[in-house]
Amino acid sequence: MATLSVKPGQRFAVSDWHINSDLISTNAERQRSASHQIRQEARFLRNETNNQTKWDEHDNRTRLAERIDSVNRWKETLDKCLADIDTEIDALAKMKEAAERALQAKNLPLDVAIECLTLRESRRAIDVVKDPVEDELHKEVEVIDAAKRDLQQKVSQAFEQLCLLQEARQQLNFDHRGKMEALEIDRVCLSLNVNSPNISFKVNPTRVPIGSTTPQEWDQYSQYNKDRAEAEMKASRELREAIALTIAQTNNELEAQRVATEFALRKRIRELEKAYDELKWQEKNTLEEIAEMEQDIRRLEEDLRKKMWDLKLAHTRLETRTYRPNVELCRDQVQYGLTDEVHQLENTIEALKQKLAQSQGALDALYKHLYRIQTDITYKANSLMLDNKCMDNRRKLTVPAEKFVPEVDTFNRTTNRTLCPLKSRQLELA
Repeated sequence: MATLSVKPGQRFAVSDWHINSDLISTNAERQRSASHQIRQEARFLRNETNNQTKWDEHDNRTRLAERIDSVNRWKETLDKCLADIDTEIDALAKMKEAAERALQAKNLPLDVAIECLTLRESRRAIDVVKDPVEDELHKEVEVIDAAKRDLQQKVSQAFEQLCLLQEARQQLNFDHRGKMEALEIDRVCLSLNVNSPNISFKVNPTRVPIGSTTPQEWDQYSQYNKDRAEAEMKASRELREAIALTIAQTNNELEAQRVATEFALRKRIRELEKAYDELKWQEKNTLEEIAEMEQDIRRLEEDLRKKMWDLKLAHTRLETRTYRPNVELCRDQVQYGLTDEVHQLENTIEALKQKLAQSQGALDALYKHLYRIQTDITYKANSLMLDNKCMDNRRKLTVPAEKFVPEVDTFNRTTNRTLCPLKSRQLELA
């Protein structure tokens, strides 16, 4: 009998086969259902995430645009603030230069006042008086010194304020540069899209960088810089007004003092001229009196000489008549007349000598007083020359330096003046 070959292994029943087929069909349907569910969910998720991504990107783009607008507004504010502070720095610098020029301009009147005081120290004897001119000149020096102190103080304040303005400007400029860089970065970010070639994954892009600030801090920082700059500009404007006021006030005070000083100087010159003219008049009258006195003395001396000759004549007659002989030696009328004549002549001569001595004493006194008059005239002439020179020097205060030409001294009434011939005798008697 023939033998059949049988495949080794497990043999399944028909029921198992049907069960396996049903199981495969069931699993296939279940897997297809699960796949369909997943596909639906994936489609929903894809649609949802696409919309979310689009809206997120749109919102962030809008936020970037709004942020750019905010930064740009602050940049424009800082631009205006920088322009204003640059204008204020320039204005304050110019005002500081004006104060420095005004301070420098005070050197000339101070030099002139000191020069006038120094010149007037050359006055001599009784003319060295503490007159109103000297008081006004000292007051002028005090006014100039006070003006220089005030102006120097304003220059120092202007320098300090310029430093504060520069510091505020540097802070504004630093903030402005930051805004410019931030604008550039945000504009680049705004221009990026998924097709941009320079996008890539970054390491930990969601980290918070060190030094990050909050929007409130960011806004407060720029607001502080702006407020500080505006406060410094306000202080600078007030300082400029104070400097302008100080310049005008010091100029007015100095001008008023200049007018007062020159008024006192002109008044003193008129007083000196009046005193000088009075002394010249006294000198003229004294010289005339001396001339008349000398003429009278010469006449007295001539009369005295004549009286001496008359006395000699009377003495000779009397002496000669004593030689009359005997009874002829008579005390007659001639004898009495000659005796009376001698006595009268002696009295006359004595009176003439006394009067001559008085006249010579009066003449000596006239010469001495003439010397005093002429000495005082010299003092007055010197004082007039000095005060006129002071007035001439003070023309520098009103005449531009390039146009100033010292005036020739017109007061020459005593310059190289030749004294009268009696001066030698007058000096001897002094």
